[in-house]
Amino acid sequence: MGTFLYSYYKGKRYKKRGGGEMDEKQISEIYERNADRVYRLCFSYLKNPDDAFDAMQNTFYQMLRKDVVFENPEHEKAWLIVTASNVCKNVLSHWWRKRVSIEERDSLKEEGKDGGRQEDRELLMVVLKLPVKYRISIYLHYYEGYTSVEIGKMLGKSDATIRGWLKKGRELLGKEIG
Repeated sequence: MGTFLYSYYKGKRYKKRGGGEMDEKQISEIYERNADRVYRLCFSYLKNPDDAFDAMQNTFYQMLRKDVVFENPEHEKAWLIVTASNVCKNVLSHWWRKRVSIEERDSLKEEGKDGGRQEDRELLMVVLKLPVKYRISIYLHYYEGYTSVEIGKMLGKSDATIRGWLKKGRELLGKEIG
């Protein structure tokens, strides 16, 4: 479990709807299953490792605060993705974010930070330059394996809109990559 969540919630028990309790083990399991996915989604929105980590932690905090009961693993995954998207949108709309230039915030230029191959880093940089709607739809479709119908439900858009965003996103990527 992440340092913040572990130290803050260690040993506490949380009420679940329906009278049950969620203990540290259950919280830790949910975190371990989904932390990487939520972090990558937050990173695709915020383009900064520190901001992405903060948003990931806030997403899991929301889960604890709202006493969410998941019906199945897909519900858990979808809820965390939608919540992480909303947390990131809130960060992006914050007044400080609008005053600081993207060059000052962008720490992605540090080589080797993510430990990936050079080609992967270059592709990631191109994907991160896409407008948010194309970037998020491409991430959810190609990295998380969601269909356009599922993405549409998560984002509150029609599946036709999502397919259009995917098509346009691919076209923009093709122009950038060459």
